[in-house]
Amino acid sequence: MSQSQAKAPIAARTGTQAVWARLRVEAAAAAAEEPILASFLNAAVLRHDEFSHALAYCLASKLADAQLDAMLARDVAEAALTGDPGIVTQAIADMVAVEERDPACKSVLQPFLYYKGYQALQLHRVAHWLWREGRQNLAFHLQSRVSERFGVDIHPAARIGQGVMIDHATAVVIGETAVVGDDCSLLHEVTLGGTGAAHEDRHPKIGRGVMIGAGAKVLGNIEVGDQARIAAGSVVLKSVPAGCTVAGVPAKVVGDCCPQPARSMDQTFPDGK
Repeated sequence: MSQSQAKAPIAARTGTQAVWARLRVEAAAAAAEEPILASFLNAAVLRHDEFSHALAYCLASKLADAQLDAMLARDVAEAALTGDPGIVTQAIADMVAVEERDPACKSVLQPFLYYKGYQALQLHRVAHWLWREGRQNLAFHLQSRVSERFGVDIHPAARIGQGVMIDHATAVVIGETAVVGDDCSLLHEVTLGGTGAAHEDRHPKIGRGVMIGAGAKVLGNIEVGDQARIAAGSVVLKSVPAGCTVAGVPAKVVGDCCPQPARSMDQTFPDGK
């Protein structure tokens, strides 16, 4: 992210029209730089007049299979984006979050076209809309397809806020009654799971701005407070206070947290070790 972008007001950086304009500029530049991709970039971004239409097209291209062809998949995505315009706002915030937090990401075009964590999360949002509409069979079909396509398994009923980054995303599992707050960052192999076969509310509730490191398992109907940080490889079985760092098996508080851990992605321990 450039210095000018960093200083711009958040509303200016995450507004749908502003980000859509950037996405089109970046797609046009990529097409000029790599003509072999020009047709793909035109179909995915440049020929659309709104971000929502481009998003629906890209999601459908990932979702389509023998049971749900690309046109039907696109109809499903369009219905969700029309039925809940908040999905578009969330998708924009997620895309900007990836660009800001992932040093390997050089543009908003990258997550939109190529990052499976971003794409899996947007397809979950479509499945979640279907779930709320009572269309559970189709929601489960989308969940299954995303699991097959990306190796990410998010139950359609799980509630996930905006500005969320699922980095790398391979083997991420999020259970039915899990809640993830705004501005969180989850790395690969994170599990938000249960501790048994009970059918009641059984999955974690993650607060705002939480960073969960690679391979961490957060299990049971517990709460992780705002701005907390969970170290890679930890197994969390008890609620985590806000603003602290936990680590280990089972996880224990090892110190206070750095400011805005989900944004800084600082995964070092308080003593620097």
